[in-house]
This record gives sequence, structure tokens and C-alpha cells, in this order.
Amino acid sequence: MPVLVDRFFAARRSLKDSPHTTAAYRRDLAAIIAIVRDVTGTAEGGLVAEDLTVAALREAFGVFAGTHAKTSIVRCWSTWNQFFTFLVGDGVLPGNPMPAVPRPRPARAAPKPLRGEDTPETLLRSAAAPRANARRPWPERDLAVLATLLLTGLRSAELLSLTVGSLTGLPGERRIHVVGKGGAARSVPIEDALDTVIEAYLGSRRARFPGRRVGDRSPLFVDAAGAPLRRGGLQYLVQTTMRAAGLADRRSPGALVHAFRHTYATRLADDGATASEIMALLGHASLSTSQSYIDATAIEQRRSAAANRTYRALTAMTGRDGPPAGPA
Repeated sequence: MPVLVDRFFAARRSLKDSPHTTAAYRRDLAAIIAIVRDVTGTAEGGLVAEDLTVAALREAFGVFAGTHAKTSIVRCWSTWNQFFTFLVGDGVLPGNPMPAVPRPRPARAAPKPLRGEDTPETLLRSAAAPRANARRPWPERDLAVLATLLLTGLRSAELLSLTVGSLTGLPGERRIHVVGKGGAARSVPIEDALDTVIEAYLGSRRARFPGRRVGDRSPLFVDAAGAPLRRGGLQYLVQTTMRAAGLADRRSPGALVHAFRHTYATRLADDGATASEIMALLGHASLSTSQSYIDATAIEQRRSAAANRTYRALTAMTGRDGPPAGPA
């Protein structure tokens, strides 16, 4: 099995999986392999592909389900489905047993935007002001990072992978070129205000690190030492800026950087964007994911309900759009 697992990941190199994705896949494979070994009484290193029968896998996933959430079970099932697809394609096994292994159907997760109508604007105003208690304040960088998150809806990994050359286009027609999940590329249009904020940040970066060349292949966002901004640094930046702005309670549990993406999508839906437009801008693989933001705002449902012609009759009777007034 270790040889087959290594071959599986070698075959996936051209997909350019993120280290986080690869690590999750390895954990899923290792977890089920360990359970199948226990179930079959196979010594470590003695398991072969033919031992992965439907019966063994059903029992293994049953044990796995006892200590994991629905989302983890679905992700693990998907990992193994891809693994078996590879084994069948490589001629190791004649068929994929995973369709016979039950998996839960998790409820669609509701969007978790930042709470509060003015939260994004309050946050940006706070980020633009130097914090007196910060060790090495860099408001130009902080504002550029947060504004990019709020105005492009990029995922954390997408933001961190941006280079200076990711910004393309003539003035007034600027775009950010993004490589998203599975290597899918898209371009997100940006307006002059964000372009100006990013240029101001780059100017401050050149002033901070005068001896370092900044070219098209240089990372767009860097930390206080001039190194590429990493996931932990981004999370810390978001946490501290929200806390300094007094907005730490404005995010839903479990959502931090991703809450900015949800805020972007929710505001698009609020302002009338269609599901297909949201899908293109956010790089969703499924239209139903994009539709969930429109459903969450309930604007379309309100418009449909308001179009009921009985409302027109009631308006004519009362002379007003609201409920009739009570007795004086």
C-alpha cells in the first residue's frame, strides 16, 4: 500500500495540489488503511490492494464515522474515491468499490459573512490608521490586504499566491489574475480605489526595503520582515485588525479569513448579481454554491412575493404600500 499511495501522489503532481490538500489526502488514506489493517488483522506493511474489499471498506468507514464529523467522512470518502479511480486507471484493480460504501449527505453550509452592515467600512478605516500599540505598524499593507479580501472574494491560499504581476490591465480596466482550486484560473476586475490602495502599499514596501527588487514574480503581499506573507501571518493580521477596530465579535464561529469571501459574495447578491456572475467572480465549481448566497439574502424571494398582484389590489384599497392604519 505505501508504494501505491506514493504512486497516487506522484500522478497528482501535475494538478499542483496545495500542501494543505496533500496533507489532508494523506491523513484520509492513512486513517482508513490503519482501520482496515485492524479489521483484517493484517500486519503493518502487509496490506495489498486486493484486501480493500467492499466489506472491509464499509466496516472501516463505519469505524471512522464513530469519531469524525459528516464533513470529514465525506472528504475521506472523496479521497478514497479518487485513489481507487487512480488504481483502476493504472490497471491495479478491475473496479472502484467506493460507490458501494455509504456516505452521509451533509447539509449545505450557510454563508458566514461578517456581521453588521457597516463592518467592512469600519474595518478598513481602522486598518488605514497606524496602531499605537503595534510593534511594527504597516497600515498601508494592512489596508491593502483587507481591501483586496473584501473587494475580490479571494480564498486565503489564492491571496497568498498572488504576485505583483497578478495585477494586469490598463488604468481603469485593471484585473487580478487568480489561480484557484484545481489550477482553475480566473480574472477578478478591480476598480481604481483598490488599485490606488495597492499601489500605495507597494510604494511603502519599496521605502521599507530599499535594497530589495520588486518584480512581476515577487509575492504581492509580504510580512513585516519582507518575506512572503504566510497563512498564519494573514490570520494574525486579520485577527489583530478586527480586534483593534472593536469588531472581534462580528464574525461567525469558525470563520475568519473566509468570512471576507462570504461578505464579498453576500454583498454581490444584495446588489443584484446573478448566480452565474457570482460563480465566475468567486471561482465556484458549482452553481448551487453561488445560488446559496442569493438564497441567504432572500432578496429574490422578497421581490417575487412583492410581485403578487393581490398586493396591488390591497395598495389600491389602502392607498399605501404598508398595512392599513388602525382606528384613530
